[in-house]
Amino acid sequence: MPHADRFLVVRRDPHSEEVLARGGDPEAHSILQRAGLVPVVRVHETYHRAPAHLVPNEETRIATEAVARLRSAGYHVDCDEDFDTDARPLSYLPLGASVAHLAERIRTAGTTDEAADALTELTAPHDGVLAALGEVLSVAGEFHEGLGEAADPHIARRLRYLADEVLHIIRTDLSDTRDALADRHAPHPGRSTCAEEVSATERERSAVCACPPPPRMVPAPPPPVAAGLRR
Repeated sequence: MPHADRFLVVRRDPHSEEVLARGGDPEAHSILQRAGLVPVVRVHETYHRAPAHLVPNEETRIATEAVARLRSAGYHVDCDEDFDTDARPLSYLPLGASVAHLAERIRTAGTTDEAADALTELTAPHDGVLAALGEVLSVAGEFHEGLGEAADPHIARRLRYLADEVLHIIRTDLSDTRDALADRHAPHPGRSTCAEEVSATERERSAVCACPPPPRMVPAPPPPVAAGLRR
């Protein structure tokens, strides 16, 4: 039976007439947002709704797209008849998957050089991930400058602050970490692997490898015989 977070409900609320999606795990929430829905974070749950000020036909299109994408990803979706669909669109790896792969490279790195190589993809000054993120924040700020509502200039200044100040601190610290690792040229002491080879200086060449033998395990005593079974 599928786990509970693999089930979602996408329906039009009978009281508010809002299109709401409830349930799912963080992966499902990402799918809902890519389909166009907006997250609503409450104390006890996070659900999703259709964007405000849409006509019903557009809300139905977005909800149907969300149902199709969720089912294509293997989720079980209970939905209104208007949102039901047999479409199963192809799914592609999101851009974040490439960045997440860097975490896997660091997780499996056996040397400081390998970890430094992975961090370089983040910290490279011209085309690293953090440089690209800074550009996104900057142009998002520029976009808000001309939108015309009272809060938009404040949002623009906040985005520029994130790019110029907060992200600058992250880039500086992470670059220093990367450079320090690149200078060390050392294996990680907790991630060494046995090559099952014997050193050329080993006198006992018949040994399989130079690793110490595993500790001898004392067998556990058998369980006591129940009194009623003794003869």
